[in-house]
Amino acid sequence: MATFIKAQASSLTATVVDFTVTVLLKEMFDCWYLLASILGTVSGGVVNFMMNRSWVFRAHDKKIHYQAIKYIIVWIGNLVLVSGGVFLLTNYGGISYVVSKIIVSLLVGFFYNYFLQKKFVFK
Repeated sequence: MATFIKAQASSLTATVVDFTVTVLLKEMFDCWYLLASILGTVSGGVVNFMMNRSWVFRAHDKKIHYQAIKYIIVWIGNLVLVSGGVFLLTNYGGISYVVSKIIVSLLVGFFYNYFLQKKFVFK
């Protein structure tokens, strides 16, 4: 249970980075919402990988490039799911890009990221 709690704290930190980058790019730099969301997801992904490797799963004794490759594989799925969900909810659901990103990020975080990172990336 402690690992799950730490993973959620890491995810929350990465989410703050993700949303900060997304909103700054969209609102301050007038970036297209989907590109801003993708770049935010990339930024949050880097933070999440480093925190998970060193703090959550304490897997810093293993070679980083193997973990990074596995993380990138999982993260590409995350990127596709989040970006696709944000696009669908925003364009076809008429929901704000921020609300769309919150909904999709929570679902993907709980039902996709945690389990794959624990069982595949940092096992």
